[in-house]
Amino acid sequence: MAIDPTAFMDTMVRRVQLTDADKAALTEAASWGKDIAPAMAEIFYDYLGRDEEMNAILNATEGRVHRLRQTFVDWFAEMFTGMDGWGKSYAERRWKIGLIHVKVGIGPQHVVPAMAVVVNAVRQRLRQDNKPETLGDALGKICMIDLAFIEQAYFEVSSQAVLQETGWTQALFQRLIATGAASMQS
Repeated sequence: MAIDPTAFMDTMVRRVQLTDADKAALTEAASWGKDIAPAMAEIFYDYLGRDEEMNAILNATEGRVHRLRQTFVDWFAEMFTGMDGWGKSYAERRWKIGLIHVKVGIGPQHVVPAMAVVVNAVRQRLRQDNKPETLGDALGKICMIDLAFIEQAYFEVSSQAVLQETGWTQALFQRLIATGAASMQS
């Protein structure tokens, strides 16, 4: 069963402790976020382009990198505005982004370090532009929420595919995963 993006968002907001003060800090810095988004996209895609596997995915179709840069700029700016106060529209868009990552084959082994590159680059820019550390903390939290959506998409798509192909129950699948994880520990 696919997740409810809004419920997942609410859970992630609680887990990373994204507060109203964090949201206010992000909203107040929205124009700054929009201004630096193209530079962050450049850093992000420069990093990904140096990885042979990611470079192949990024350049698999004509114009993909150009389109992705604009998508990144939009995504980055949306973190500051929350689109709808980090509610239903934001959650649904983040879920869709997660599913797209799965569809094009960008695995967690690429997404996690790339998100770290973004967080680090933003922190450097915050210091350079004399922005408060609280803004960096808020951005770190929202980046982790967005990352959680991508990671959850992998889990949901993978588990649903296995259940559909095998006819297994959810309980059996979870038991097999737990058994498999236990057997890998040594």
